[in-house]
Amino acid sequence: MSSNNKPPPDTTKGGDAETEAARHRSKMEKRKAVQDAEVASKQIEEKGLLIVNTGPGKGKSTAAFGLMLRMLGHGRRVGVVQFIKGAWQTGEREALKRFDDLVEWHTMGEGFTWETQDKARDIAAAGKAWDKARALMADPDISLIILDELNIALRYDYLPLDDVVRDLSARRGDLHIVVTGRNAKPELIEAADLVTEMSLIKHHFKAGVKAQQGIEF
Repeated sequence: MSSNNKPPPDTTKGGDAETEAARHRSKMEKRKAVQDAEVASKQIEEKGLLIVNTGPGKGKSTAAFGLMLRMLGHGRRVGVVQFIKGAWQTGEREALKRFDDLVEWHTMGEGFTWETQDKARDIAAAGKAWDKARALMADPDISLIILDELNIALRYDYLPLDDVVRDLSARRGDLHIVVTGRNAKPELIEAADLVTEMSLIKHHFKAGVKAQQGIEF
């Protein structure tokens, strides 16, 4: 084929790219307008939140401790009460020792209920843990409290549900509280500002993998 018979250059791809870029820009402009309107509609500047992390999936406490790390990054004081878990040597506890001036940590449980096999003892331990939680709630210098596995204590009726929900609902206006554990009671979910359910899709335990340092503890 002679040079005089060469086909014209293909500009389709360049045109398609420009069209796609314009379409994306238009889509994002509309999305931004919606997001800006949503943000502008919020009238409450600040509110202490009651947050519940529940569900059968892994990560409820892990998410709570991630939120704690965010608070610590702002120099805010935080408190932790563990209701069921015994005195395990966990990575998060060891790491948070570096923030001793900002973290008040209380492991009040004696292990899971199938380990203690003593309901009266579990009830007594849960009662002491709740007393500690209420003391932290009364401390005006604490910005965030994590009540780890409180849902388990409520599930087994180790604590009076109505009293717990009442006290959590009566928290001061700038205090954030995170409650973790499976099977959150409907009354607690109703009282909460934010509820996240962790779904179980796949778990390595089912494949025979034991609890590992840095993953489970």
